[in-house]
Amino acid sequence: MKPISKNIAIVGSGLVGSLLALYLKKFGHSVTVFDRRPDVRKVEFSGRSINLAMSNRGWTSLREVGIEEEIKEIAIPLDKRAMHVNGKPMYFQKYGKEGEAIWSISRGVLNRKMIDLAEAAGVDFHFEEKIWDVSLPEAKLFSGATEKGEWKEYQFDMVFGCDGAFSRIRHKMQRRSRFDYSQRFINVGYKELSIPPNADGTHKLDKNSFHIWPRGDFMLIAMPNLDGSFTCTLFLPFEGEVSFESLGTEADAKTFFKTYFPNVTKDIENLTRDFFKNPTSALVTMKCYPWTYWDKAALVGDSAHAVVPFYGQGMNAGFEDIYVLNRLIKENGDDWEKTFQEYQKERKPNADAIAELSYRNFMEMSSKTADPKFLLQKKIEKRFADKYPEKWIPVYSRVTFSNRPYAEALAIGDAQEKVMQQVMQMPNIADKWNSREVEEKILGLLPS
Repeated sequence: MKPISKNIAIVGSGLVGSLLALYLKKFGHSVTVFDRRPDVRKVEFSGRSINLAMSNRGWTSLREVGIEEEIKEIAIPLDKRAMHVNGKPMYFQKYGKEGEAIWSISRGVLNRKMIDLAEAAGVDFHFEEKIWDVSLPEAKLFSGATEKGEWKEYQFDMVFGCDGAFSRIRHKMQRRSRFDYSQRFINVGYKELSIPPNADGTHKLDKNSFHIWPRGDFMLIAMPNLDGSFTCTLFLPFEGEVSFESLGTEADAKTFFKTYFPNVTKDIENLTRDFFKNPTSALVTMKCYPWTYWDKAALVGDSAHAVVPFYGQGMNAGFEDIYVLNRLIKENGDDWEKTFQEYQKERKPNADAIAELSYRNFMEMSSKTADPKFLLQKKIEKRFADKYPEKWIPVYSRVTFSNRPYAEALAIGDAQEKVMQQVMQMPNIADKWNSREVEEKILGLLPS
């Protein structure tokens, strides 16, 4: 039976909004996307971006709607971390098994492409049109130039909020009884920087690596772009001895880069210029529930579950929301209320799990990746996983290279960590890490 065509509004033309528009269009619905910002295809990027790491969940969602190959053309595969630890030569850590990689994509380049694809499919975009209010029971939107000015009223069959961590649609839902909401900022902010290409257009650092400079309370990361440049992100506390607050002058910034990132000093002029040109942004984890209202409204992506970016899963989790919605629409047909109920029940535990994993991964990336004990533990885990792939899949691989639920990855990861804590207590573990004894110990601690 052909589904009943609905008149659907999406608020937010970012990655999640434009992908959802493509999916809904494939079902034959009429789709209008509103965004208060100008068309991203016509403006220069704002310097607020962290390059995206597309992994399995993201690619699965793009494949389902038939655009995976087109997007791969604007992405670069990264199969390893490149670790820049002070006082040591650079070294590499492979991400997964042979052929497993995350893919670096510029957020701006991807967003432009997705809007092009959605527009070509017949989606109607309204840029520079701010939604001030929504009537949830009626699926009505109200837009206007100012909050106090005259508003235009739009009538839809349903509304999707894809308008990010500070969603207008969610804001309206929050006023309803028994709506749970929490937000948690971390004391670390971020700033986008860049490393330009060599004169011949090649990359200055290994182009198939995710580069990390871990420095305890702060870190720098770099991800490659197609034009030979790297988009870098500096994560730094807002206040304190080494912080955004403490770097007030160009001289301060130059000393900071020279002291902590000696192997990027040849690009110091560029980094210093970007440091003062680009804004400092905050990082928030946002949780809420419910995500839906009757069969009239639903939150998707960051508007339902914003996470800190340290697992590279924000976009992937949002795309997976859409993949799950797509499956449920196929199963439930025109029963949108049932689809929305099942969607939020299935996705909420997984959103909470990736929020927790993302927060933990910041601790791991900034400080533990330079800790010899942690590196030894990872080496033991990798050796065991290579030998017994059916018994041990590392949590990073479960999150990044599979489509299994995030909640499952978190639970299994916690169980694995308990095992490894006991293994790391073994006498002389550094000398016998690759021995049969250690193997037997792990096998003995694993549930049968």
